[in-house]
Amino acid sequence: MTRAHTRRFPTPIRHDGRDYLTTEQVAKVLGVKLSTVYAYVSRGRLHSSRIAGYDGSMFAVDEVDGLLQGSRHRPPAGVAERIRTQLTYLHDDRLHYRGHDVADLARTTSYEDVAQLLWGERWTAAQPAQGIGAAVRRVAGTNSRGLDRIRLAVDLLGARDPLRHHIEPGAVTEKATRVLVTAVDALAPGPSTAELESEGSLAQRLWPRLTDEPATPRAVKVLNAALVALADHDLAAGTVAARVAASARGSVYAVIGAGLGAFDGPMHGGATTLAYRFLADALDDPTAAIADALYADTPIPGTGHVIYRARDPRATVLLEMLARSGGGDRRVQPAVTAIVEALGPSTFVNSDLALAALALRYRMRPDAAETIFALARIAGWIAHALEEYQAPRLRFRPEGVYTGVRPSGAHAT
Repeated sequence: MTRAHTRRFPTPIRHDGRDYLTTEQVAKVLGVKLSTVYAYVSRGRLHSSRIAGYDGSMFAVDEVDGLLQGSRHRPPAGVAERIRTQLTYLHDDRLHYRGHDVADLARTTSYEDVAQLLWGERWTAAQPAQGIGAAVRRVAGTNSRGLDRIRLAVDLLGARDPLRHHIEPGAVTEKATRVLVTAVDALAPGPSTAELESEGSLAQRLWPRLTDEPATPRAVKVLNAALVALADHDLAAGTVAARVAASARGSVYAVIGAGLGAFDGPMHGGATTLAYRFLADALDDPTAAIADALYADTPIPGTGHVIYRARDPRATVLLEMLARSGGGDRRVQPAVTAIVEALGPSTFVNSDLALAALALRYRMRPDAAETIFALARIAGWIAHALEEYQAPRLRFRPEGVYTGVRPSGAHAT
């Protein structure tokens, strides 16, 4: 805070490297009524934020100062270079959600409770929206991917919701829980025609829609752990897309749809499918599968990661739990062990291979790993949207560097 701030401004609240004032303090500094402060917010001249532990809206001192000086304080057009977040911390090959080690959360905590941790809001118990699941199954057909069904369910829910643009935190998370349970309901069932689970945790509901294997407590616990471990991962491509949609004040459904759009590709969510195919080929002869990949001079699916140096903590905890879960295809664990040994210290298995191992162990649908990943990440996208809804609007606005034909009379700068 500058000397001018010290002379002119009340004592601010320091948060995340910036100074903030309450609405009442801003009104006093500007010499206006509270209603005028709210008008400045609605016109985009001030941006309100929420700070944990404090009631009401807070305003950055530098913005208030800019308004006081008669100029609208706004950074030049361009992508926000640094996105401040309180959600996920990555350091030394460890992953934390709001200060909690994700490996510990995966072992001990339900996906619903982890969603509450990320959101800072309660998980509101919800039932699937009536008719959406049946409509999705009817339109999508029997051979469509789980990811396609999830996207259809999200779009149909959004089309039905006249209050879709209500983005207060409680409304956002209530809609998010409805999206998750409805998306699970819309997934194709497993091979049997047995009655599907429609109560219980999200993992319990999801299990019979992925496989016909018995839903033992230990097996469902691993599925829940996968949902927890994949719930957020800082600013992955899908998360950035979700934040861009939230920055434009898109609805919950728009945020999730944007995330799913970026997720749907071989460099993100689709990487789990590539890992599944590789591990399926490796079940009977992992050495031959690795040799084929090396001969083709292609990266081995499900190995390495741009973020981690020596291990992926999500893969570590999931494979440990899977080894103790019992049941299923007994070939999976030896194949994973052989792959780890063959890779040596030069690289490591990642969460894509761990999800593939879970899917193969319990004879799930071929796209189950991708489906689990997508559902898990919805909690993270919502958490990032809640942060972004409190940030300045439209802050992701880069200016292109034009390289095409210039009109006559224009000169390059």
